Amino acid sequence: MAAPGNTQAATRKLRADALRNRQRILEAARQVFEDRGLDAPLDEVAERAGVGAGTLYRRFPTRAALVEAAFEKEILQATRIAEEALHCEDPWVGFSTYFERLCSAMAADRGLSDLLTLRLPTSDLAAGCRDRQARAVAGLLRQAQEAGAVRDDLVPEDIFLFLVANSAVTSVTRCSAPHAWRRLVALLLDACRPENTGPLPAAPTPLQTMRAEQEHAQAKGLGYAPGSAPSRGA
Repeated sequence: MAAPGNTQAATRKLRADALRNRQRILEAARQVFEDRGLDAPLDEVAERAGVGAGTLYRRFPTRAALVEAAFEKEILQATRIAEEALHCEDPWVGFSTYFERLCSAMAADRGLSDLLTLRLPTSDLAAGCRDRQARAVAGLLRQAQEAGAVRDDLVPEDIFLFLVANSAVTSVTRCSAPHAWRRLVALLLDACRPENTGPLPAAPTPLQTMRAEQEHAQAKGLGYAPGSAPSRGA
């Protein structure tokens, strides 16, 4: 029979090993997702972390759980970017800086580019940050419109379309023309100005936008039952 002291030491070692494995998995996931996007093979994450696939799935039973844990810092940072922009003295600078900072981060990280254009299922962290960010973006848009800096018919759902466009451009041009996204951002921001007031087609509704985010998540292997629709705060 093992002595109590030996048992406690063995338990501490197991806990330390588990924590080290978790950290190695998260570091490997960030690297793999940054390079290949959120639908990268999880076996590649396990291999880079130096653990077995079973260890990875014990720590993170779903791809969505791994993505949320790996990108926790970035999810919070995207929210802070929006909230900080609200306090900018010049409403146009606040609005444009928010958009430019997000697009710059997307250009540098393929996984983050995916993440900012989809909706994680059953994620309290992402849902809370998404609600905070939605309020901040609506406030940014309202402030800029009241100041006459942004066209009156721009709606928050248009920002989602802008991010989708930037995600596509960065994905296609990342290797051959890595700064092409800057031109796209300049063109999109110019289109937001009030002097560009030609009539626009109808914007997607909030429900259509949520479903698009959900379908994108599903295509990346991030869950959702077919036909399910998340709530507004999901």
